[in-house]
Amino acid sequence: MTDHASAPTVWLPIPPAEIGGLPEGPEYVFWDGAADFPADPASAAFYAVPYMKPPEVTARPLPEMTGLRVVQTLSAGVDHVTPYLSQLPSGVRLCNARGVHEASTAELTLALILASLRGIPRFVQGQEAEEWHAGFYPALADRTVMIIGYGSIGAAIEDRLAPFECERIVRVARTARPSPATTLPTKRSALPPSIEHPRGPVHALSELPELLPTADVVILSTPLTEATKGLAGADFLARLKDGALLVNMARGPVVDTKALLAELESGRIQAALDVTDPEPLPAGHPLWHAPGVLISPHVGGSTSAFLPRAKRLLRAQVGRFVAGEPLENVVATT
Repeated sequence: MTDHASAPTVWLPIPPAEIGGLPEGPEYVFWDGAADFPADPASAAFYAVPYMKPPEVTARPLPEMTGLRVVQTLSAGVDHVTPYLSQLPSGVRLCNARGVHEASTAELTLALILASLRGIPRFVQGQEAEEWHAGFYPALADRTVMIIGYGSIGAAIEDRLAPFECERIVRVARTARPSPATTLPTKRSALPPSIEHPRGPVHALSELPELLPTADVVILSTPLTEATKGLAGADFLARLKDGALLVNMARGPVVDTKALLAELESGRIQAALDVTDPEPLPAGHPLWHAPGVLISPHVGGSTSAFLPRAKRLLRAQVGRFVAGEPLENVVATT
């Protein structure tokens, strides 16, 4: 597993006894970002990054992890780790948490869409003010929904859109590809199979100028990369049809906040945001009170489903690592 002379250590952000079923061999230590390291970082072979901690905390032991072979995040995105990959030895595999957050993130996506379209924030305000806001409100049925960033989370969102009788689902990813096939998990996978239903092709990001004006709801579920930073800028937003709903489940910087504020303040579009730029959104920021916006505090994956799925992922990945088997979810190698 490592060339380091001492027994390799596996750093886990959940106490090893709580995970259970970990293979014998390595020394297991618990570290969740505390000031003191639980062991010599140089002996670390497998580093599971503490969840929801600032990058400057989670990256602190990396320069000393000279025997490292695997970095495992507990998040779907790895943008908080990639800036530090140059500090790692050659051959380190970076793995994300595919299979952990799909269900919870897709649940919140649907909740934000339905709440925004059906006027739930207005009803809550009306209840507090004892006001009766009757009338007709937009439905999700018969609408065209676009998913930009059609990976495992995008597919999970489509699974949950299936019963809502949308007129059309438009799938967009970095590159075009045919109708996505359902990928069944291996026996040891932490990922449940996707719901099987007919799906159309996946379009390329380069097709967005022609596709955007057709969508009533646009969902962002892309990773944050140089290619996606500022993707939803002024030109992108200007192409949305009047009354469209933009839902950001990706990362805050995927959307140009200044351009979004201009569109929201005009009343032309609506937005539902689980992520913002800046984040956390500071008090007094104009986005808090912009018309037509619903904000949740980056809680797409932070649910009761997280811990059991995170434990399954760690147990399975450490098992593969110790057995010398191929790891799942490898997104980069140094």
